[in-house]
Amino acid sequence: MELKQLLDFIALEDDRLKLQYGHPDETKRILARTVKITEELGELSNEVLAFHSMQRKEKMDNHTKETLHEEVADVLITTLLLAKTLNMDIEKVLEAKIEKINKRHETATPSNTI
Repeated sequence: MELKQLLDFIALEDDRLKLQYGHPDETKRILARTVKITEELGELSNEVLAFHSMQRKEKMDNHTKETLHEEVADVLITTLLLAKTLNMDIEKVLEAKIEKINKRHETATPSNTI
């Protein structure tokens, strides 16, 4: 999937969610989506624990490799929905962050790396 296709989906899903839940107030949408990221991250954490057999048996019953993948996707999609609500140009934000990370590695010496 190309990033453009993903961002087109995010725009479509943003419209669907606005219709479904209302939240005409942008601040409420931002807060709701931030809380939703926390929920999705909790579900991902549960799947990671189950994937490594570090979860209670009853929580492991419905675990599969696919559910782990789905939870990673949920975190990404929800994060992109928040970025859209915050009117971020996610492509520019990602490019800038990647450039910053690359520069950090270019200037790193063995003594100051982890």
